Amino acid sequence: MEFFFDLRFALVSNFWQPQIVSLRNIHMGNLSQLLNDIRRCDVCAYAAPPMPREPRPILSSHHKSKIRIISQAPGNLAFQSGVPFSDPSGVRLRDWLGVNEATFYDARNFAITPIGFCFPGYDKNGGDLPPRKECAPLWQDSLSARLPLVELTLLVGGYAQKHVLGKTAKPRLTDTVQNWRDYGPDFLPLPHPSWRNNSWIKKNDWFDDTLIELKRRVDELVERA
Repeated sequence: MEFFFDLRFALVSNFWQPQIVSLRNIHMGNLSQLLNDIRRCDVCAYAAPPMPREPRPILSSHHKSKIRIISQAPGNLAFQSGVPFSDPSGVRLRDWLGVNEATFYDARNFAITPIGFCFPGYDKNGGDLPPRKECAPLWQDSLSARLPLVELTLLVGGYAQKHVLGKTAKPRLTDTVQNWRDYGPDFLPLPHPSWRNNSWIKKNDWFDDTLIELKRRVDELVERA
């Protein structure tokens, strides 16, 4: 699968080693070149405040991707492995989607392009910090322009929903997710699959109906492995 090849190539080539990307070239070239540019990006290392860790952008996409996942940012386990959603959140997300790992990590099915491409570190309470503000304005529009076959974009978590939906997002994530029909058929908002949302999932039992629709859309679009 091209996704795993891309990640391993990134690992051996040290794409995340600090390099300054020429901003004037960001919107040039094809998808492969854009992915290379993103994986070399270290703009956050020179921002204020700088990234608390060495930048290591993690994403996957293919020009044939049918579903796009825009989440918040990779977690620490993904940072260590270089594979997005290689953690319990990913297990839950794949269960929501009704797909196995092989189908999920086939970039022809799913493009994974979070709001922030690097693990941002932990806050004082041990939770993940918000996605870095530098990433999305720099890269998301260019990715969108190079993913012409995407028919469904999953907005996973409040950061993704606010960035993409703007003023049409509801004040509360719960209301945005519950009113998912307002954003279809192009977008489907979801909570983050983190264990920190276990109580939210138990409390909002109507979310089961949302998952039925999610699985139906996924069935229509993906090629299963």
